[in-house]
Amino acid sequence: MAKGGVYQLPRNFRLLEELEKGEKGIGDGSCSYGLEDGDDIMMSKWNGTIIGPGHTVHENRIYSLHITCGENYPDTPPAVQFISRTTGVVDPFKLPVLANWHRNLSIENVLVEIRKEMASFNNRKLPQPPEGSTF
Repeated sequence: MAKGGVYQLPRNFRLLEELEKGEKGIGDGSCSYGLEDGDDIMMSKWNGTIIGPGHTVHENRIYSLHITCGENYPDTPPAVQFISRTTGVVDPFKLPVLANWHRNLSIENVLVEIRKEMASFNNRKLPQPPEGSTF
């Protein structure tokens, strides 16, 4: 698993590290993630949660996301889709963390960047569907 003479952590070991980190919680608790099914030995399907940033239309809202780590993760970014009614599928070309993906990034990075994007000037006042509605 060496590329250019550098050892790369195998996919499942990397996902185990992410699972362990996700179970401990991220920073201030505004984002969290974990396996959708604890019996998923391929660790492909994940759930993510983002608490909307303050002073925005997202404040105090809880957003649920479905994250899929394909067989080439972490060399390719995960697919991310909102379960909570917002925009649906996250366009990887419009979210810089996905558009500029490299294997050192993680599920945590994706969730934190989505939350930052919610707080950005262009998104902080976008009208939102009623709280609790899903796709």
